[in-house]
Amino acid sequence: MAESASVPFTETKSPAPERLRQGALGLVDISASTMANIGPAYSFFFSFGFIVFTAGIAAPLTIVVAAIAIALLGNTLSQFSRAQPSTGGFITFVGKTFGGTSAVTTALLCGAGYIIAISSVLAVSGWFLEYVLNFYFGWNVPWIIWSVLLTGGAIVMMLRGVSVSTKLAGFFFGFEMLVLVIVSIASLVKNGGHLNFTPFEPSHLTSFSGLAAGFPLAVYLFIGWENSAALAEETGNPRRNVPRAVFLSIALMAVSYLLIAYSTVSGFGYNGAKLSAASDLIPFITVAHSITGGIAAIGYIAGMTSTLGVLIAAVNSQARLIFNAGREGLLPRWIGRVRPVRQTPGNAIFVFVGIGALIIGGWALGHLLGGHAQSAGMNGLTFFDESGTMGTLLVLIVYFLANLALPFYYRKYRPAEFSVVKHGVLPVLGMIAIAIPVYYLVKPGQAPPLDWFPYAALIIIVISVGYALIMTRRDPELADRVGSIVADE
Repeated sequence: MAESASVPFTETKSPAPERLRQGALGLVDISASTMANIGPAYSFFFSFGFIVFTAGIAAPLTIVVAAIAIALLGNTLSQFSRAQPSTGGFITFVGKTFGGTSAVTTALLCGAGYIIAISSVLAVSGWFLEYVLNFYFGWNVPWIIWSVLLTGGAIVMMLRGVSVSTKLAGFFFGFEMLVLVIVSIASLVKNGGHLNFTPFEPSHLTSFSGLAAGFPLAVYLFIGWENSAALAEETGNPRRNVPRAVFLSIALMAVSYLLIAYSTVSGFGYNGAKLSAASDLIPFITVAHSITGGIAAIGYIAGMTSTLGVLIAAVNSQARLIFNAGREGLLPRWIGRVRPVRQTPGNAIFVFVGIGALIIGGWALGHLLGGHAQSAGMNGLTFFDESGTMGTLLVLIVYFLANLALPFYYRKYRPAEFSVVKHGVLPVLGMIAIAIPVYYLVKPGQAPPLDWFPYAALIIIVISVGYALIMTRRDPELADRVGSIVADE
């Protein structure tokens, strides 16, 4: 009787929120997962040729610019994570600053951008395995079959638990980095007689517009740098470890990419036309072949393990963003449910991968209906370039919103801690770093399919805002739930 009287009859107890396994990961775990999500072998293998095609032989400068832009974003994410670590990442930070409508809009933009980007991983994983098996054994199994098998295996590992899948992704990362460094140094030693600083001279850029056109894929090289923020709830001391993981990952990847890019460009004798030629689908592997066939074989293996590491780490972190959005009611609540035994966001993982697979199917159907099923455009590498650019465009918009939100957040919630440099100057520079290349990407006159990407992005933005307005009108308490689940509480 006394127990029942302790709770007033007018009070309704809300069910406890679904929680992930807190404290399951340490600094090393989330740093390794973040760099596995970036996937230097995977990202560089499939992107660098196109970056050289757009920017010229000084393409490494594009990587430098992208690294600076990402470092500015790293400051934004770190400042938010120190104040309010959350599995929702940018969704929580923007929504907490500007309200429920912005939270739902960011959730949809973020989800769409990452899902489109992850579809490129699903496709290129199967394409790359088909490519390797055909090269060494003459097999001609369609890449889509390999994509389904590899994706299924990755999902099984992710459902087993964040600790198991994160450590596996970290192992893959360690192997690929070892191979990348060995091949890069071997190439520099082999070509030591004619090494120079041509790749770092601005005069060898095709143009500023070429630099801007290659910028989205250069940023894509780093996509995943924000991985650790989405793992905040499962990380011990996230206010300290998430910022450390962010900057450690960005710094190590920037240095690594410059080493790999320089060794690749020098391996082609500073010949940009040859490097970006269609016959050289993976320039780094071509350089490895020029050293020895054995090293090239190991390079192929590193590319495969890197792709699998990206698949596991990316879905692990990015699915948690839409999981948290579902948990807070920004998206359908069933997306925010946790599997009870392993405490993994199973529904979010299936939604994330399932929609990504549907995007690949729609793309393939478009080729079939257009009569291009047998064309070069039907391969997974082409889809990687197209979907990677489109997904990155949406993610860049989210990055811009996060930079915009940072000074307002600190002025609103932590005015005593506000720093003109950290919370004012750096976010503004971050917005500029994002806005300039986005302008060159969306301006009229782009080659197809880039010419319709801005319209597709605009449609997604309009739908997201419309859905957000409907949601906030139906649920006036939605804004109060944004950021209500703090990672270390």
